[in-house]
Amino acid sequence: MLGGIGPLEIGLILLIVLLLFGAKRIPEIARSLGRGIKEFKKGVREVESEMNEPAEKEETPEKKELKG
Repeated sequence: MLGGIGPLEIGLILLIVLLLFGAKRIPEIARSLGRGIKEFKKGVREVESEMNEPAEKEETPEKKELKG
């Protein structure tokens, strides 16, 4: 069970969603939700790579003097 939610409660929630949005609209909602999650993950990866890039590529003058 998921935090006290049993199969009956999940079925009830799915039935309510089906009644509110209709059978044709649910796949569209799921698709757009999936695209949104994909875009969010892509953005997070881009930010992480941008944060790691400058630290790896950028050398301060002090570091260059110590090496050379």
